[in-house]
Amino acid sequence: MFKSILVPLDGSEYSRLALNVACKLVSPEGGQIVLLHIPEPLPNEPLLIWGLIAVPMGATQEQRDQAGQKLLDRAIDAARAEGVETITPMLVHGDPRLVILSAAKEKGVEAIVMGSRGLSDIKGLMVGSIAHKVSHSAECHVITVH
Repeated sequence: MFKSILVPLDGSEYSRLALNVACKLVSPEGGQIVLLHIPEPLPNEPLLIWGLIAVPMGATQEQRDQAGQKLLDRAIDAARAEGVETITPMLVHGDPRLVILSAAKEKGVEAIVMGSRGLSDIKGLMVGSIAHKVSHSAECHVITVH
């Protein structure tokens, strides 16, 4: 069991599964989950986040932030339903790899649990996945969920 876990969420099914795994790995007594969303510019087609929130193509930063906040709210509800009491949501802009590593260090988490593939699969195939880059640079445990 881990005392504190960071879960980066991008709205993909893989990040939802990562949250489920993190809820099982966090200590039931005093454990904390930090939920992190980084609203990135969208590809050339609209996205459905967890199949529930529609983000239109060409969405403004404000629209992406609003969708990100809804995603965090749903993730908080999901973690609470799994019995997690201490949950810290974060919505941060920037390069996903750097933001994840910075948040892990800032919050002093023992582990990062993240999906192995996210909403930017095509880009990931060309330049390397964020999960792969984080796992090679993090100072804590990194668990990827397939």
